Amino acid sequence: MKKIFSIFAITTGALMFASCSDFLDQTSESEHTDGDVWESTYYTSLRVNKLYGALGQDRTYSQDLAIVWNMNSDCELVDGLGNNATVTSSERGAMNFNMDPGWTKINDLWTAMYGIVEDANVNIKNIRESSLFTSGSKTNKELMQRYLGESLTLRAMIYFDLVRIFGDIPFKTEVSNSDLGNVYLGKTDRDEIMDKLMTDLEEAITYLPWADDATNFTTEHVTKGYAHGLLAQIALTKAGWAIREAAKPGYETASNANDKTISDGTYPTQRPDAATRNALLQKAIDHFAKLISSGKHNLNPSFGNEWYLINQLTLDQTYRENIFEMPMGENYTGELGYTVGVRLNGKTTEYGYSNSTGKMKVTAPLLYSYEAGDTRRDITISPLEIKEDDGKTVETMLGNAPFGLYVGKWDPRKMNAGWLANNLVAEAKHFTGINPVKMRFANVLLWFAEAMNELYGPTAVNATCGLSAYDALAKVHNRAFTVNTGTDEKPALVNNPQDANTFLTTAKSGQDAMFEAIVKENMWEFAGEGFRKYDLIRWNLLYAKIKEFKQQYINDLTNGVYQADIYFNYKNDAKTKIDMSTITWNGLPTGKTAADYAGTVKSFGSSKTDTGKDTQVDTNLPSISSGLTGEYGVTVNVKNRYLMPIGSTTISASNGKLHNSYGYSD
Repeated sequence: MKKIFSIFAITTGALMFASCSDFLDQTSESEHTDGDVWESTYYTSLRVNKLYGALGQDRTYSQDLAIVWNMNSDCELVDGLGNNATVTSSERGAMNFNMDPGWTKINDLWTAMYGIVEDANVNIKNIRESSLFTSGSKTNKELMQRYLGESLTLRAMIYFDLVRIFGDIPFKTEVSNSDLGNVYLGKTDRDEIMDKLMTDLEEAITYLPWADDATNFTTEHVTKGYAHGLLAQIALTKAGWAIREAAKPGYETASNANDKTISDGTYPTQRPDAATRNALLQKAIDHFAKLISSGKHNLNPSFGNEWYLINQLTLDQTYRENIFEMPMGENYTGELGYTVGVRLNGKTTEYGYSNSTGKMKVTAPLLYSYEAGDTRRDITISPLEIKEDDGKTVETMLGNAPFGLYVGKWDPRKMNAGWLANNLVAEAKHFTGINPVKMRFANVLLWFAEAMNELYGPTAVNATCGLSAYDALAKVHNRAFTVNTGTDEKPALVNNPQDANTFLTTAKSGQDAMFEAIVKENMWEFAGEGFRKYDLIRWNLLYAKIKEFKQQYINDLTNGVYQADIYFNYKNDAKTKIDMSTITWNGLPTGKTAADYAGTVKSFGSSKTDTGKDTQVDTNLPSISSGLTGEYGVTVNVKNRYLMPIGSTTISASNGKLHNSYGYSD
């Protein structure tokens, strides 16, 4: 029996806690008969709560799928540099695309994710057969329909993520038989899987309500809005590029010209024919437009307030920009702010127990890519860490760490009083309870802009939502330049001055220019959040953009873009709080000298490109994503191999049904 669990984990007990009180209520189904469970809306709700609770496991969305598996991209990287980047038995090597089926966390993720699938299958079957669903009162039937919609949507989300990680996988939508006759399955083509997921989501949309705080159906549930968005995201993904186990007839194969797109001779990178792509893009547009036109979700006018609320564990009940937040629970689960975020380097008197936020880093080229005045830069990138020094908690600049900048979006300085009280007395790892955000309205606007631009160009207006590709892009871009004269907690916003800036004017000039603008905006808006890698993959730009980032770093060093020394001032006389607005990233301002600043540190420009001995240039840079780019002595046998292998334990337990592809061993 143990072998079965590594393929389709069959779970019955409550798995994990979550942040909303209703998700804490997960009484085991084993305490009741099947008739009790599915003929009661209350007990059925517990079975649905169990699905949400399972999202809080480390091997699902508390850590791995919120942080680890979303690396590397051209702006986000795992903290494995140098020799660590080639160690295949840890995240540090695996996320540099030096992967091995023997890494045990691959099996653990597979088991945990298929465990959720199995529980969802049980829900879906039994809800459909319940008399409350088929012939119950209006109130009971609507509740059971909602529970079915939630189960269908969560199963679709899980399968979609498995497809994006592994490619073709076993696809099981029925409950496991007692004789296990339907447990051992081979792979199903991912396109077939995504077609079925979109069909399921079409049904789920008819059952699910919109997010509505008045009825406590919040964005910690999957809602009608998320089902629309997920369906459209799946359509975009199916329309995009993907590495294949074998060439598919009628599909377009990428070329290797100038490394702008890339494909392997044995395992080609392909996308569907033009007619199929156009139909999928139209499907995506239709669902995005319905979501946009609903008015249930909008951009928070303040990017800073958006991230303040996330750190405060407070749902945005005004704009609902976060279309689905996976519910976590402070003290119980949630690695955001601990495994990634602003660094607490050691225990401090002001914030308490240290965190371990080194796992995901962002880069100097990302920092320097932002336009002047873009408020996202200093929220997204943290060039400092917080330490204890002589009885005081102080902020210290990192110096020459071009590939070691912290992600600033999760910040202990913005976390709520409950977290702080607990962290001050903590003596071990303390879960933050911060919700991973699975989809933002900003995603929807940029995805909508992408699909509209490809089918209709930059300026054609969609009749349903009244936006063009340009309009949707401009909403995201302009928000970033809104001036806040208040605080992130209580913004006081000044009218946006960016409507006619060069970036947007250029984007409007044609389809190619618009697409390039969307690719850039995607990076500026979402760096650190785990979206970019998968968008680059479906654009077949992951390899090209990683190579481009590396060359950009060398170019910036050569051209003197980076400062050898940077200067800054403090917010207070005790010199414990750095004033980020004073950092001289682009050299001393006119009329200023070094004497005008209280702090200085060596920065990115202190590296050299002509010595052959510089750690950043000659060791760290080539090691980044070396399993994809073929640097640092790594031989790449399969081009564009971004997919993970199936774990060795999973394969050995599959009764010969599963084997690895893409050059991986079993």
